[in-house]
This record gives sequence, C-alpha cells and structure tokens, in this order.
Amino acid sequence: MSDIHAEFKEQPGDDPDDVQFNTLYGVRTIQLNRPKKYNALNGSMIRKIIPRLKEYQKSALASIIVIGGAGPKAFCAGGDVSQLAKDIAENGETGQTTSKSYFGLEYKLDHLIATYPKPYIAYLDGITMGGGVGLSVHAPIRIATENTNFAMPETGIGFFPDVGGSFFLPRLEGFLGTYLALTSESLKGVQALFAGVATHYIDSSVLSNLTARLAELVFKDYDTLHTRLRIIDRTIEEFNTGLPHNESPQLAGNLRLAIDYCFRYDTVEKIISALEKERDSAQAPPQIKEWATRTLAKLGEKSPTSLKVTLRQMRLGARWNTAETFNREYHIAAKFMRHPDFVNGVSARLIHKPATKAKWQPDTLEGVTNDHVENFFKIDEGEDSLNLLTQGLDYDRYPFERDLGLPREEHVEQLVKARARGREDIINAMVEAKEGKIGVREKVEEILGRRTGMNGEGNVVWKS
Repeated sequence: MSDIHAEFKEQPGDDPDDVQFNTLYGVRTIQLNRPKKYNALNGSMIRKIIPRLKEYQKSALASIIVIGGAGPKAFCAGGDVSQLAKDIAENGETGQTTSKSYFGLEYKLDHLIATYPKPYIAYLDGITMGGGVGLSVHAPIRIATENTNFAMPETGIGFFPDVGGSFFLPRLEGFLGTYLALTSESLKGVQALFAGVATHYIDSSVLSNLTARLAELVFKDYDTLHTRLRIIDRTIEEFNTGLPHNESPQLAGNLRLAIDYCFRYDTVEKIISALEKERDSAQAPPQIKEWATRTLAKLGEKSPTSLKVTLRQMRLGARWNTAETFNREYHIAAKFMRHPDFVNGVSARLIHKPATKAKWQPDTLEGVTNDHVENFFKIDEGEDSLNLLTQGLDYDRYPFERDLGLPREEHVEQLVKARARGREDIINAMVEAKEGKIGVREKVEEILGRRTGMNGEGNVVWKS
C-alpha cells in the first residue's frame, strides 16, 4: 500500500478499531465498527477503507467485497456532520476548510465504489442514511433486509443530498428521487427493493450464511465483471425466504401517480402549489389528501435554501456522469459549509438535546433567489477540483441496473408494446426472465395496474 497518497494514511487521533477487515477465502469483508454512533462515517474510517479497496483491487485472491455495519441498528447512519458543524462554529474559515477536505475524501471513496472493477456488495441492514448511502447505492448489488431504513435527510439539516445523490436519485423511476430528496421520506424494509434503492431482499438472519456461501464461489479468470455479478445474483436468490407478510409496494397506485404529478415541476413553489391542490381537491381520495397534508408539513420544516438547491441538483444531476457528479457535489458542499443553514440545521436537529427548530437564513422560499441558487452550481475561479482515484470507468447510467434489480417501468413498457398479450402472460414473462427473483411479480403487477389498461381483445395496452 506504499503507493497510496498521504491523505489516506492514518492520522493522530484515528481510532484503530472503527473499521474491521476480514478474509474468508475469496471474500473480503469491511465492517463499519462504531455501533454506539450508528456507524457514522468519519475521516478515520475513510482513510482505512480506501487503501484496503485499492489493495483488494490488485489482489488476485480477493474476488468479492462485502461491506456491512456492526451492531443491530445501523449499516451507517450518515457522515459525522455533528463534528463538522462544531468545527465550523468554533473555528470559522479553518473549520470550513477542514469540512470541505472531509467531503472531498468521502466523495473519492464513493466514486471509487461506483467505478470498482470487482463485485462489491452492500448489506443495508439497519439505518442507511447520508454517508451510508454513498457507501452503498453505487454498488452493483445492494441487499435490503427487514431492518433497512433508507433516507436522505439532508434538507432538514441545511445541506443537500450528496454522496452521489445527484446521480442516484434522478435515475430512480418517475419523480421518486425528487420526492425522497426534498422530503427526506424513508423507505423501510422491502420498500427499498420496490423503489429501486436495493437490488435484493433477504432476511437479516441469513446474512452471515450468505457471506459464507459467497466465499465458496470460484470464478474463472476470464469471467467478466458482468458474469461474476450474475453468478452472485443467482447465489443470493438461494437465500430467498419470500416477502415479509406478502408485502406489496407502498409508493404505488394513486400515491405514486400523485408523487409523479406533484414533484415533476422545476420550482419548489410549483411543487407546493400542486400539493395544495391535492390536499384541497374534492376528487382526491382521502389517503392522497392526507399524504399531501403531511408532505406540505414536512417541506415546511426544511431549509428553504436546501430545498431550492436540491431541486436544481435533481434536474442537473440527471445529465451528469459519475465523475462530474462527485466533482460538482464537492463544490456544492463547499458552498454549504460557508452558508449559515448547515451549522444552524445540524446544531438544532442533531446536537441539541432535545432537538430544536432550526432558524433558517433566509427562512422563506421567497427569500432564496434564483441567483442565490445558481451560485451553488458555479465553480469559482481558482477552486480546486476533486482528484478522483479512478479514471476512464465513468458512466451515465448504472451499467448493471437492468440485470440485477427489479424490472423498471421502461422494461415493462417495452414488453407490453412488443406484441399483444394478456396481463398474466406479461407477469409470467418478467418472472421467468428474472429467474423467479423475489419481488418481480409484485413490482410488475403494480406497474401494470398504474400504467396500463385492457383493449377489447383482452390484451394489455400502455397508457401514454
């Protein structure tokens, strides 16, 4: 590991035990080990993980990387933003510079994961938020359990959904990503699978058995990454114990239609107006009216600056590749370190016990001008760029998305439009194509129910 840059070497004060690494035949496990802090990610941990990943990348003996968290509650509850906010509050510009350096280090790790040339598997067993999302969502294989609690809560602390959220969230189906980014809504258990956040779902009780089974896999030297991931995919399905209580997608039907309708707009004001119309509509179902009321209340608690910057981020990020994503987020994060909402939000929500209401500056959407928002996306002259650790492996879409996750709407649409067929024929074709993968039937049924109708001959037709 002598070629690893000095910024990744251990520093005074680093905890020697905050990450644990183990070997089981060809599997290399990474366990975040700060359970009392919900495995919150800090610089000490990142400085350990990056060199190990680079080492595993070069080793012919390391075939599969598995990352998880210690303790029963969290995979990783986020970056240690409380410490960053305290540093800024106490040390001003010096603290801002230190915090910017931390985010640069974190984003280098996230980008390394996103472009990693070997199978990388994340166990989302427990709370998975903020920095924990960066360690997991860019992995080709992301396993949810009954304990999964996924969210991006940054707009509530005066920040923005970083760690590659600019890339991941806009590429979720419809406007789910925008909804999750602005509201901080959480996805629990198998709902992370249905929403596309996870690629697999198994019970947490079999994770250790799965790791042992993965260690038995032997790949051929000429197997491509795609081939290896397909083998792993089929291996994970060996541990399929079914959906919990036959649970179906929750962000579905009329609710999903309402999400896509309300969060399609390019200004926060128009989104709020659409939600108000749903709330006040005499035709809207009661559950949609209640949802709109709750969502408006949630948005009212968020930083107005964070809301507007995040919405703009969702629209621009849909066009960024992975390298541009992390470079852009690096500069956006630096701007937030200089904005009062970050320290105010983190202090109010995470440091004060009990939590208090944050005092946002400005405290209204009207006070956040377009120029103010656009300034977050300008790269100032003389600003340093992020020196990413991987070159030439960037992409515009996740390369293994179609093969490893549940079917997406566009996949079902293609099948429906390919030739005339009935509803059950389409479902069976999708289940067969996915080799009986857990959740496929439920996901396809939801899509068909929301996006299709039947013609006079009993065949499914796609609604435009």
